[in-house]
Amino acid sequence: MPETRLDVLCIGNAIVDIIADCDDAFLAREGLTKGMMRLIDAEEATRLYDHMGPAREVSGGSAGNTAAGVAALGARAGFIGQVAPDQLGEFYRHDLTATGVEFVTPAADLGQPTARSMVLVTPDAHRTMNTFLGAAQLLPPEALDAAQIESAATLYLEGYLWDPEVPRAAMSRAIDIARAAGRKVAFTLSDTFCIDRHRDGFNALIDAGRIDTLFANEAEIRMLAGRDDCDAAIAAVQDKVETLVVTRSEQGAIAVQRGERATVAAEPVERVVDTTGAGDLFAAGFLAGQAQGRSLEESLRVGAIAAAEVISHYGARPEADLKALVAARLG
Repeated sequence: MPETRLDVLCIGNAIVDIIADCDDAFLAREGLTKGMMRLIDAEEATRLYDHMGPAREVSGGSAGNTAAGVAALGARAGFIGQVAPDQLGEFYRHDLTATGVEFVTPAADLGQPTARSMVLVTPDAHRTMNTFLGAAQLLPPEALDAAQIESAATLYLEGYLWDPEVPRAAMSRAIDIARAAGRKVAFTLSDTFCIDRHRDGFNALIDAGRIDTLFANEAEIRMLAGRDDCDAAIAAVQDKVETLVVTRSEQGAIAVQRGERATVAAEPVERVVDTTGAGDLFAAGFLAGQAQGRSLEESLRVGAIAAAEVISHYGARPEADLKALVAARLG
């Protein structure tokens, strides 16, 4: 098998997070309910963006966050996602590549601008999210770089992007390329709404042996397996994939790999500020740990360390030196 150039190549929604402070009066004027999350169209995205105050912009999206986390942990990361040839698309590429992630998917004018999620934060720390998916949901199979996929030890896919038909075809093609090259395929279920819409499709992927590593939280693995009990759900799925990783919030995480089972506690956090990106960074830590030759338990601990760091502040990107944190706790 040829040498790998990347440890993890992630495919997902390329979304710019636009984060701004506001007061309750602003939410009332805009007709927004505090703490809600909603999908909006291009017209509403432009209108709201024009009304927002000074904002901080960060390249986001679930798989993008995971790629940035992998790079922050010292592993070689890449990202595939669709942006438009506009200002936010240029920003997304610059910001993500500045973290050390390879992002070479060309921008394309597919009739939609670059995706963005406008996050309004009130003084009581509530986040009101307004997401326009735009070009991110239009990733076509022809945008894939087969050589890039073949060069990655693990292809990592986010369930969110499985929902629209066009990127689903791209992800299926990417799986074909990776498997033909003898590479590993990892998949995160992303959210229970994804499973509700695509449970049969996800199970078909798993039953066909097209997924090597599966990431889920407790609610997701129960829904996927059709079991009320988490342990029963894990038992139903664990032998269908090489590695199953299930996160359990403050109860830590469990992994089963070829019959070996490992459990870790959650890392201590002085104060949970924002859980956005916790699952994304946990996956980054686990995948980086595996790429670096760590044991199953140590890989889980790297994931827990990365997740604990990101929930201790606002935003889905690490602010502390993850490599230093891991070295201090694990060596």
